[in-house]
Amino acid sequence: MSDDEITRPSDVGSGDAPPVEEKPYKIVFEANKCFGAGKCAEVSDNWEMSIASGMAKPNEYFFGEEDLEHNVRAAEICPAKKDDGCIHVVDRRTDEEIAPDPHGDGTLSVDW
Repeated sequence: MSDDEITRPSDVGSGDAPPVEEKPYKIVFEANKCFGAGKCAEVSDNWEMSIASGMAKPNEYFFGEEDLEHNVRAAEICPAKKDDGCIHVVDRRTDEEIAPDPHGDGTLSVDW
């Protein structure tokens, strides 16, 4: 997938997405950039380490307000990509990256 193919962050992995009203936030996870530090699993119940692969994985990709804080913390604490992180929390209503947002402007900071 190239940058030209992504028109909106909320389009990434949205095939079986629940309605935005129910779960307005989503995770875009660059699994190929994860090196298994496990910090996300330490701060968020949504993240766990796979014994088989040694890598992290989210239990849920779409979530509501009640799960926002710990998923944001997981995105911000991820040391992958020289501390820019490989976990991205996106507000599906605005198409803005909430965390880690290394650019500071809400644009999706993935390296496809």
